[in-house]
Amino acid sequence: MKTRIKWVEGVSFVAETGSGHALVIDGAQEAGGRNAGPRPMELVLAGAASCSAFDVVWILRKARQPVADCVVEAEADRAQTEPKVFTRIRLRYRLAGRGLDPRQVERAVRLSKEKYCSATIMLAKSAEITTEIEIVDADRLEPEAPPPAAP
Repeated sequence: MKTRIKWVEGVSFVAETGSGHALVIDGAQEAGGRNAGPRPMELVLAGAASCSAFDVVWILRKARQPVADCVVEAEADRAQTEPKVFTRIRLRYRLAGRGLDPRQVERAVRLSKEKYCSATIMLAKSAEITTEIEIVDADRLEPEAPPPAAP
């Protein structure tokens, strides 16, 4: 796996991934940024949540579960001093599907956390990771407001 990070200006960078995708990464205005993209640690948290979401959907599909929608909401606390590593991560899984077996969903979340999700397993070295599961018997989850923008 490879990535290339190119400094643009101030504290703005462009990340080019090995799979051929690019995104802007920027800092907060008080750090000299223009808020033109996510912060690096936001990407770490998003990467962990999406890694686990990928696993959960994959495991449920493999178990022939009728998963129709999946949302993982992640919140993290960081250390007060440098390096400001994550100290606690809360992952809330919201899954929809007509007739999802709660035991299969719990199993998928557990397997992701303990065996498959490289990101959360790596972050668990410094952070306590907790999970919460909500299952909705529906074809889709109700749309929710996007997370608030970082200050």
